[in-house]
Amino acid sequence: MKKTVWIVVANRAVARLFRTNQPMGPLEEMDAFIHPEGRLQEHELVSDRAGRGFERMGQGGFAEDTDTTAIAHETANFALALTRFLQKGRTDGRFDVLVLIAAPAFLGSLRERMDGPTRERVMLEVDKNLVHLDAATLRGYLPERLYSAVDG
Repeated sequence: MKKTVWIVVANRAVARLFRTNQPMGPLEEMDAFIHPEGRLQEHELVSDRAGRGFERMGQGGFAEDTDTTAIAHETANFALALTRFLQKGRTDGRFDVLVLIAAPAFLGSLRERMDGPTRERVMLEVDKNLVHLDAATLRGYLPERLYSAVDG
């Protein structure tokens, strides 16, 4: 029985989706997702000055530390959108097996946001930023027989 394998190659700014129906076959690029905010630096994501926060008790104020969270927030937003897309693909029966190839920090963000049933479809994770590679070169980073581990 042929299985449809989706391969997601991503970082915090770009995700590319490939598929194959052949365990030893080439990859076909299906789609690309661009998250422009993921390319920005911290200072481009936040205002010039940190916001002000106040303690519930007392008179003291403090500067909010938005710089350290702006990139994390945008990364989380993109990861959530991508995992929702994958969840819909799973519930619509569009793939049987999922491969995740992502920059290490983004791979962690995907793991945190992925629902259990979709997570169960993940047969392989590669923690590398390979979004710039063409399909043939990318195929070289994957096992020769792509879904032998899940063949019945």
